[in-house]
Amino acid sequence: MSNSAKLAWQCRRGTLELDLLLRRYLDQQFPSAAAAEQQAFQTLLNLEDDVLIGLLLGEQQAESKSLRLLVQKIRQLV
Repeated sequence: MSNSAKLAWQCRRGTLELDLLLRRYLDQQFPSAAAAEQQAFQTLLNLEDDVLIGLLLGEQQAESKSLRLLVQKIRQLV
């Protein structure tokens, strides 16, 4: 499985809101993102769904600055 296919699979979370937000970022921003941002996205995908939805819906704030910036960028794609 290629890296992009693996990431696409990891974006499938079973919650429509998460699926849409993550796939939109993957398709529109990830290919041209800097390596550090791509790594932050992979870190984000490793989070549990309840934490991830809290971050992306603005109910929680990520501890690391790189994740906070990435979450903000993903939320602006709506």
